[in-house]
Amino acid sequence: MKILFRSNRLCLRFINKNYSTAPKSLATVNVNGKEYRTDDYTNITPKITSYINRNLHLKKDNPLSLVRQRIVNYFYGSFTHGGNPSFSVYDNLSPIVTSRQNFDDLLIPEDHPSRAKSDCYYINSSTLLRAHMTAHQSELLRAGLDNFLMIGDVYRRDEIDSTHFPVFHQVDAVRLQRKHDLFENHPDLDIFEPSFDPWNPHAYTNSISNPTKQSCHTLEATKLMEAQLKNHLIGMVKVLFGDDIKYRWVDAYFPFTHPSWELEIYYENDWMEVLGCGIMRNEILANAGPNNSIAYAFGLGLERLAMALYKIPDIRLMWSTDSGFLSQFQNKDVNASIEYKPVSSYPQCTNDLSFWLPPTLTIDSFMSNDFYDLVRDIGGDVVEQVKLKDKFVHPKTKKHSLCYSIVYRHLERTLTQAEVNKIHDEIARATVNAFNVVIR
Repeated sequence: MKILFRSNRLCLRFINKNYSTAPKSLATVNVNGKEYRTDDYTNITPKITSYINRNLHLKKDNPLSLVRQRIVNYFYGSFTHGGNPSFSVYDNLSPIVTSRQNFDDLLIPEDHPSRAKSDCYYINSSTLLRAHMTAHQSELLRAGLDNFLMIGDVYRRDEIDSTHFPVFHQVDAVRLQRKHDLFENHPDLDIFEPSFDPWNPHAYTNSISNPTKQSCHTLEATKLMEAQLKNHLIGMVKVLFGDDIKYRWVDAYFPFTHPSWELEIYYENDWMEVLGCGIMRNEILANAGPNNSIAYAFGLGLERLAMALYKIPDIRLMWSTDSGFLSQFQNKDVNASIEYKPVSSYPQCTNDLSFWLPPTLTIDSFMSNDFYDLVRDIGGDVVEQVKLKDKFVHPKTKKHSLCYSIVYRHLERTLTQAEVNKIHDEIARATVNAFNVVIR
């Protein structure tokens, strides 16, 4: 199942309710200077809140900011009205959103796995750190906007490796058109089927059973919007990667668009997904206010583009304050061809952690994302990767065991084995306390 305009295939997971990163004794938690009540959903950690307001996408010498500016420049240059840019940009929206904004407004079902505590950082059951910039879509539509870019940091619980980090940055966009815009030269055509009343949209049950269009839309409107969307996004990719870049479209599914597609480019001898997009579900527009209109939307991750464009091997480098890294992007033209050169290569230290699970847990029900968060909280950014190395069920006792391999590496200096052992021992003790496991 795919969700949230990100290359991330989700599966239904058991939720481990034995571990929460929030202190149970606290009735409130302070996030970004404001107190929030806590409940059984609270799983936000101090380490994660420390990333709020870093705003890497706005830091002048950060590669994410260079890519952001190139995308903004493309839309400013491609869409103008009366000499002014048609698209407005919102790049400083608060990352704290409601469940309604993040899920309900986007038609994400109640039982969808993307709502699980294992996937999101919840402040409480009704408030969380946004999992995607699309969470702001409806509020901006309600404000009367029709063409806009939403840029910012998003937060998801995830695995730990060179391409995954719990915080990353997205650009999401919406372009809305009404009949006189879409069919300026064909006033006989319409956005909606005759059976649909755009001024009373809630009287109609919209269907997405037809793979080519929503039941409320005419085929002409859908195909014209699809052509515009794909042409605009191909143009953007060519601006970033060059006119000769090979690309292809892949049919996709997102709860908030239909039909939906992913755009892939041929990069380093393989196909790489760069964005997801589609025709916005009319129910979202109807709930937010715009009538007699149709819209497209897309979303992309800045880290993935920056790592590909500048050959950056590790996502953690985006957060580096080392001058050797930042100077490579300092005072550069946004369109400059830059290839990251490693400042220095520091050795890895790898330690394994094996433990027996308590009788209440099995190797299938243990939630790895809970363990990853614990490791990240204690080890911080010196943890380069965590891999599930082995699963084992004792043939006689039937006890379940897991073994994780934790790779440590500092980006700016050499770690000593003594330093690593100290961190690793702290992780082991915390794992015992959090999950009631027995270290092997």
